[in-house]
Amino acid sequence: MDFFKNIPTHMDYEGQARAEKLSRIIITVFGVVGVIWGYVIQQFSQTVYILGIGFALSLILTIPPWPMYRRKPIKWQPAKDGKELIHQSKDQGSKKGKKK
Repeated sequence: MDFFKNIPTHMDYEGQARAEKLSRIIITVFGVVGVIWGYVIQQFSQTVYILGIGFALSLILTIPPWPMYRRKPIKWQPAKDGKELIHQSKDQGSKKGKKK
């Protein structure tokens, strides 16, 4: 069970953009090659097969969170203690009720 908890399951925002761009490029290239090859040999099924291979390749390269998609992680602010949040909300509530 610990093995599965250590597997990273996230991408950063730039990694998501990179993955989307890569998938579009792969599918477009395989689609163009498939249409040209299918036209040359007059077999539409070959076009579909080539496009399917491109789709499968793009799935393998872009869906898993490979390290190339996790280069710039988000820097989150440190979490506040629950007691501090309660005191802040009470202070804000009392300030709203006061009239000047």
